Amino acid sequence: MLAVGDDRPRRGNDGYDDAPAAHYSWDSSVPNHQLPQAGDVIVLWDKKFLLGASVIEKIVVGNEKKALHRCPHCGKAGIKLRKTENPPYRCSKCTGTFEEAEVVTTRKAVTTYRSHHDIAWVDLTGELTGDRLRGLCTLPKSQLSIRQLDYARFEQAVRGAPGRPSLSPVEAALTTTLRGDHTTAVVRVRRGQGAFRTRLLEEYGDTCAFTGPTPHAALEAAHLNSFAADGRHHDQGGLLLRRDVHRLFDLGHLAVDPRDHTIDVSEVIADYPEYRRLQGEKLHVELTVRQEGWIAKHWAMHRS
Repeated sequence: MLAVGDDRPRRGNDGYDDAPAAHYSWDSSVPNHQLPQAGDVIVLWDKKFLLGASVIEKIVVGNEKKALHRCPHCGKAGIKLRKTENPPYRCSKCTGTFEEAEVVTTRKAVTTYRSHHDIAWVDLTGELTGDRLRGLCTLPKSQLSIRQLDYARFEQAVRGAPGRPSLSPVEAALTTTLRGDHTTAVVRVRRGQGAFRTRLLEEYGDTCAFTGPTPHAALEAAHLNSFAADGRHHDQGGLLLRRDVHRLFDLGHLAVDPRDHTIDVSEVIADYPEYRRLQGEKLHVELTVRQEGWIAKHWAMHRS
């Protein structure tokens, strides 16, 4: 899925309200608009680089009147914004130039779609180039905003990327189906996250389990259990981690040896002194039996 934000060379419409790590929007005027489904892996890029990947929890469908902008000279949609020239707009079809006030705008009824995929989001910014991603599509020469990707090849490419990122959150979401009264969802929104963090702060104070005393604002509630798999905030199911440590823990670059509760640092980040010093260090908190079980599962996932 192509997410270019406001940096769009063509101005035939007003674009879409995207937040890559949380949601992606499109409508029925986009080719392949019906292709994405709940439960699919969604991979976002900005033409130049990969942004990240997740699993679609749900797709919200609606209706609206979409603004379509056309050249005042030929009526075509090939409007381009010229950042340093005047008039600021030029038509790629007839080469005519014009002011913004001259653009002809009409409205068309469309079906709108918005994916929700924040729960399993993995930030992969810059790990693969746009050219590499194109080559992983089932139709590499396609110019469409929505196109099918060969996930097996994508997974292999990501694992060999410079940062050696892990797709574990995506894979955990893919293996779980949650059934409600009327719908089937793959993952759930993190309801109750604020209360979960509050409970951990009351229990551990301003202490990162990996690095020790840490300013309150920099601490996050880290789920030891696979949250994407069951959607619940378990008692004794989390630890407070410094924001960067939380991210590295989720990716498996930091793990806890279940045999002696010492920290293990992956080769990927071992060259950074701040993290290398953690190798072999004991946690700053005592683990409960339930926490030990989840730590062991995390270890098995990332160190086996």
